Amino acid sequence: MNDQDVLYMKAALAEAQKAFDLDEVPVGCVIVKDDHIIARGYNRRETDRHVFNHAEMMAIDEACRRLGSWRLDECTLYVTLEPCVMCSGAMIQARLKRCVYGALEPKSGAHQSVINVFHPEYNHQVEVEAGVLAEESGLLLKTFFKRLRKVK
Repeated sequence: MNDQDVLYMKAALAEAQKAFDLDEVPVGCVIVKDDHIIARGYNRRETDRHVFNHAEMMAIDEACRRLGSWRLDECTLYVTLEPCVMCSGAMIQARLKRCVYGALEPKSGAHQSVINVFHPEYNHQVEVEAGVLAEESGLLLKTFFKRLRKVK
């Protein structure tokens, strides 16, 4: 973990707060190229009623549109929660250089919790860094689910 990773993960946490404020599972994401944030996303699956609208998918879509290419090979994606299989697959397909994430996702994490989609048999390997600001990311999620249980 380096200072840049912490800086950009804080930006992803700000995106997660947007999801939290919409009563969405608070996951946020930013994509960085050449030390600039080029795309942002936060979980909007319930709001938009669309299965693809995970934070990572929203950010990948924006980055592709912004760069005019499906290839994000010079980009790093920062996300507050260990990516799922769908999002991990999209990262591989987009040829992302790196994925940096915060908290583990024990029920559907696709890097180390349930399965490792980033294994080396693919023609493209995404470098993965886990645990950056994991406590902060986990606290936001715990607060959200605690609040959700109180409402129910």
